[in-house]
Amino acid sequence: MPLVGIIVGSDSDLEKASDACSILEELGIPYDLRIASAHRTPELLDEYMSTAEDRGVEVIIAAAGWAAHLPGVVASYTTLPVIGIPIDSSCLNGIDSLLSIVQMPPGIPVGTMSIGKGGARNAGIYAASILSIKYPEIKKSLINFRQSLKNKVIKAAEKHNK
Repeated sequence: MPLVGIIVGSDSDLEKASDACSILEELGIPYDLRIASAHRTPELLDEYMSTAEDRGVEVIIAAAGWAAHLPGVVASYTTLPVIGIPIDSSCLNGIDSLLSIVQMPPGIPVGTMSIGKGGARNAGIYAASILSIKYPEIKKSLINFRQSLKNKVIKAAEKHNK
């Protein structure tokens, strides 16, 4: 049963959002992935969102480029936490997507990550942080993950700080 739902607006966004999937897998968090455009296939988005909570989804990550309405439309369907990833797919290199996602009207919030793959990775980590409040095993995985980040920095510092 997926705890995280990941929605991308098109198959061209899959590669950019893949780091969210990778980090969730690394942390042992089940997820599902759907392609559904807020503009081109709203019926697919409606179908997915109408069953998300019943399927056990507790956090949603939505990645979109260009006008990037997908995260906001997703948030309009649910009270679940929604995390937006701006994809750098347009001639504006994702600035347009970032501004679209971060400027949600009051009352329909979307947690907005940075543009591109780093934002995708952080979206997965942020979803884990949200879930760690309820799931001790996810909290443990997240603590171990952060410790591994710390260990990498310490190892690099020992190597280079001589």
